[in-house]
Amino acid sequence: METYECDVLVIGSGAGGLSAAVTAAHNHQKVVVVEKEPVFGGTTARSGGWMWIPNNAPAKRAGVEDSVEKARTYMKHETGEHYDERRVEAFLENGPKAVEFFEENTTLQFDLGPTFADYHPDAPGGMDGGRSIVARPFDGRELGKDIKRLRPPLAEITFLGMMIGSGKELLHFFNVTRSPISAAYVGQLFAKFVRDRVFHGRAMRLMNGNALVARLAKSCADQGVPIWTRSPVREVLREDGGRVTGAIVDTPTGQKHVIAKKGVVMAAGGFPQDPVRRKQLFPHAPAGHEHASPAPPGNTGDGLRMGEKIGAQVKDDLPHAAAWVPISRPVKADGTLGTFPHFVDRSKPGVIAVTRSGKRFVNEANSYHDFCQAMYARCMDEGGEVCSYFIADYKTFRKYGLGFAKPSPVPYKSQVKSGYLIEGRTLTDLGDKIGADPAQLEKTVSEFNVHARKGEDPAFQKGSTSYNRSLGDPEHGPNPCVAPIDKGPYFAVKLVIGDLGTFAGLKSNENAQVLDDKDEPIPGLYASGNDAASIMGGNYPGGGITLGPAITFGYIAARHMAGANA
Repeated sequence: METYECDVLVIGSGAGGLSAAVTAAHNHQKVVVVEKEPVFGGTTARSGGWMWIPNNAPAKRAGVEDSVEKARTYMKHETGEHYDERRVEAFLENGPKAVEFFEENTTLQFDLGPTFADYHPDAPGGMDGGRSIVARPFDGRELGKDIKRLRPPLAEITFLGMMIGSGKELLHFFNVTRSPISAAYVGQLFAKFVRDRVFHGRAMRLMNGNALVARLAKSCADQGVPIWTRSPVREVLREDGGRVTGAIVDTPTGQKHVIAKKGVVMAAGGFPQDPVRRKQLFPHAPAGHEHASPAPPGNTGDGLRMGEKIGAQVKDDLPHAAAWVPISRPVKADGTLGTFPHFVDRSKPGVIAVTRSGKRFVNEANSYHDFCQAMYARCMDEGGEVCSYFIADYKTFRKYGLGFAKPSPVPYKSQVKSGYLIEGRTLTDLGDKIGADPAQLEKTVSEFNVHARKGEDPAFQKGSTSYNRSLGDPEHGPNPCVAPIDKGPYFAVKLVIGDLGTFAGLKSNENAQVLDDKDEPIPGLYASGNDAASIMGGNYPGGGITLGPAITFGYIAARHMAGANA
């Protein structure tokens, strides 16, 4: 067996792994990244790419007033009895330092989402914006031949493969048929996208999580860090009761014994595609299969299992084992089902959600994590399948779209034919088709409309927080999230519970060191990204609470291995 020596071995190529690799290389360590799949980027490359980091440099430059004390207050409120003081303090101290490090020393640059509010902005320490940042758009041609190994974005949240940014850019797409300025803007972007498809076979204007991974990968290349794809780890090696020394890795050129003198970083993406652990920890998935995840198929919990094998603890006592998101299942051309995570349409005026009782159960514009908790609780009370339906009328659907079914002028009849989009001439007809009580659905919509015509929602207060309103329609008043549902035909999309990453993970400390069953660090073993137990206490405080800690603890782990934290 061939031997390969390095200082730092990183297992996994999402943000948690690549941030550790780049930081370690900058601190004069020899690094190698190994990835079991043929493409690199993990869930990060498929994601929206937002990172929640209080007191970040882009916010400071924009004049946003935040503080460690305020962020600490918010996290104490959000995590409750699961508040992990030492790790939270490490995150709050090092998150801003990590942002400054990447901006000053790497290709990774950030843009601020100034109106991207915390998900509970009215809670103690919450803010109306400034804590969520995203990687600046990136020209994929700068990756050279490695662009072919970059995991593409989640197809369901692109338009024919074209990535769309959040905020003002997304508004242009919604307004494409109503504004000449928006039409010109979208037309220009689409022309560039078509050109790139012709000459490169894919979009080269990289956005969101794809841009984050590309920028980190370019930084790895600039530092001479190789990323071995098609290279699954077979075993992490630990001396008898002592130090982790490396791993056995299957590569396209044969099995290699990788010796890692300073440490191994476990960053293999958590367990969203592991039905065995899902069965144990996801209450809505009693068989492990009643769950839909947009995560890559390779995120099967390898890091957790390998860690457990050498004595690591998996922290599985959080109130929620994953970040929940409502998912719908569009039908692909080959007949298989896709996964569409619902981020934006929940907040639009004229969209409500009901269970099969025909009743609403939640403020639809609250966070996706909160939405799914409410859906699960209501379905447990009512019995039957854990699911719900978005309801909208024709004018709302054609203005904003509904899930994977796009707004005007994109045709939608194929989505009806496939069964993804359910159409009813009347609400009674729609209720029959979705298996909801037709009379109750009529009553729910009628009662909603009485108040919606005044922009009010006394039942659930949709549009009552800055987070609600940030994803509504700013041109619709008086409430950007509320409008009546009164112009047939009517439409519905079925929702089930999915995830945006797992929270349960390897127990670790403030240095990102993995802990054993005595809460002692396992020498040489670190965890970052979704392989590490979340510091958010099973809650979801704001946009980017997986990727913000991922790049921060990747940064912390690398500096600890290099001795730079002393």
